[in-house]
Amino acid sequence: MVISSGGVSVGEADYTKTILEELGEIAFWKLAIKPGKPFAFGKLSNSWFCGLPGNPVSATLTFYQLVQPLLAKLSGNTASGLPARQRVRTASPLKKSPGRLDFQRGVLQRNADGELEVTTTGHQGSHIFSSFSLGNCHALSCWNAIAAMWKWANGWK
Repeated sequence: MVISSGGVSVGEADYTKTILEELGEIAFWKLAIKPGKPFAFGKLSNSWFCGLPGNPVSATLTFYQLVQPLLAKLSGNTASGLPARQRVRTASPLKKSPGRLDFQRGVLQRNADGELEVTTTGHQGSHIFSSFSLGNCHALSCWNAIAAMWKWANGWK
């Protein structure tokens, strides 16, 4: 497994996609998620390649949601490898953009009625790393997009 951070977007100094195209095979490059849209996934010779975004929040989120489950699966974990998920109430509406999966950093806790409830950690900009240190979960309004990646990866030997 080769994991890199940075260089997968479209700026003048972002060479990772070009190098991966020359030396290997790109399965996909850009995801409909936020944070974490620039993400390269493919193969270099016989190794998987994951190119994380350079932004710290985006890199951390894509590692937890995409790379860590792949590492678990490659290590022989027989479970799905996907992060645990649970349907809970939200204290306020979660951001939902058409055609994109928005991960919100949040705090999962019991409310006054004893029910599990998630509250976002406030501003969710990809430059606000404190949203991770203040939270204990990733909240989202739809899960199917992440599962689609694993269906695809399972078929690629």
